[in-house]
Amino acid sequence: MTSVPAPIDATQTASWHALQRHFDDMRRSFTLRGAFEANPRRAEQLSFEVNDLLFDLSKNLATGETLSLLADLGRAVGLEERRSAMFSGQIINTTEDRAVLHTALRRPASDAGKVMVRGQDVVADVHDVLARMYAFAEKVRSGRWTGVTGKGIEHVLSIGIGGSDLGPVMAYEALKPYADAGIDCTYVSNIDPNDIAEKTRHLDAETTLVIVVSKTFTTLETLVNARAAKRWLLSELRASGAIDGTEESAAQAIAQHFVAVSTALDKVAEFGIDPRNAFGFWSWVGGRYSVDSAVGLSLVIALGPDRFAELLRGFHDMDVYFCETPLERNAVALMGLLNVWYVNFHHAKSHVVLPYCQYLHRFPAYLQQLTMESNGKTVRWDGTPATSDTGEIFWGEPGTNGQHAFYQLIHQGTQLVPADFIAFANTAHAAMDGEQDVHELFLGNFLAQTKALAFGKTADEVRAEGTPEWMVPARVFAGNKPSTSIFGQALTPHALGELIALYEHVTFVEGTVWGIDSYDQWGVELGKQLAGEITPAFHDDAALDLQDPSTKLLIGYYREHRE
Repeated sequence: MTSVPAPIDATQTASWHALQRHFDDMRRSFTLRGAFEANPRRAEQLSFEVNDLLFDLSKNLATGETLSLLADLGRAVGLEERRSAMFSGQIINTTEDRAVLHTALRRPASDAGKVMVRGQDVVADVHDVLARMYAFAEKVRSGRWTGVTGKGIEHVLSIGIGGSDLGPVMAYEALKPYADAGIDCTYVSNIDPNDIAEKTRHLDAETTLVIVVSKTFTTLETLVNARAAKRWLLSELRASGAIDGTEESAAQAIAQHFVAVSTALDKVAEFGIDPRNAFGFWSWVGGRYSVDSAVGLSLVIALGPDRFAELLRGFHDMDVYFCETPLERNAVALMGLLNVWYVNFHHAKSHVVLPYCQYLHRFPAYLQQLTMESNGKTVRWDGTPATSDTGEIFWGEPGTNGQHAFYQLIHQGTQLVPADFIAFANTAHAAMDGEQDVHELFLGNFLAQTKALAFGKTADEVRAEGTPEWMVPARVFAGNKPSTSIFGQALTPHALGELIALYEHVTFVEGTVWGIDSYDQWGVELGKQLAGEITPAFHDDAALDLQDPSTKLLIGYYREHRE
């Protein structure tokens, strides 16, 4: 394995100890009310404009000194050096002996020759695949690619799981206003047969293109669903008379209605897909970092090459900002360092992401995998135990829905839950409710929630409203609940690329401080292994005898009640 420097134990650095002293001082007296009263320019000083996004960090439990100390911690653990190592293609994924180069997926073609991995020009490789994706997408969008009956494609059924699903479906939902070819996308991931049954119910097989997304073409869930999609397609085409019962007509149908995102061309061909219609990506792209690779083929078809290229530019612009901006003024790095501040000093266990934009309704689910699969680790990248808490539970829902669900806990509960609020000045669908601009009403809620979390409501303010004394405690809001506001101009492909890259780098910053490898995911393997051992026990008594008592009990229940 390639030699990688051992992680620096952040908890043993002078910067960590300085932060601990600073935290001890702050918790005795710091309040957001007091901080804003003492410094009228606090919002201005702790806000950062990055391309077409505005980051307001002023409602965090932090001062300028906090941010300075956090930047010192970043330097103490070699954040800048590890950032350079990642972007240049050095091996930083230690357990898999791989480079980590999702950032190369969005580099411009002019960067060809600047990033080499084991002698291979990765930027040139990326643009070769992009050119093939764009050419294929244009065939589909123009109607030149047809199904077996000569009809153009109107539906894309994309089959994957994990990063091969969460990224594309999130981005498709986010950018629906830009889907202009009359082609809708449907995504299947769950091995539960109910998923593909419901997802194919409304599709017309004659006008459906299926994309099977699996790098190795061995992912259990994806292949089970791909075979189900094949059975569905052939059954529908035969029932309509589009094809006959011969193997030749079935093979022709699969060749015209199925393509793959995979590098296992032999397995692709075995399935019946023409290898010329397979689009690959590389071992240095982790699944949860792959939406801007060929995994995003469905997006290229729905949105068009130009808008996908705009998405890539958004990613790249955020990459450049993250790399070139000093840590003290680097909103991306500071968001990651603030997360460390909350996890390790304030002992926060979760982090909520609240997009005030319905088109981002799948963004929190996307971030769940990105952050928790990356940083849910108990060992550091050299195999030694982690020396502090790592990771946090990422979750969330769009506003204003969440306000009527779980905001109660954030406002008045006993747990500290840092929150990221995301909103946009412009909306794809303007609307008026009488004289009221509905988008302004929506944004009023966005602004009100961060204000309420930060400043709360005192007992005296509650009493002044005439509230009975016995009820006053229940209506007090303690405030001092931290949040970051991200305000964009509009949810464009460029802005979405920026947001995704932002959280990729936030995850990287946290992982670097904790000394963990954010790019492997061995935690998903044991369950898959055990599932393979357990499944035969549903019908095989010998396999059942090998199971633990609880598993045997539950399989016994299954056998008794399965109809």
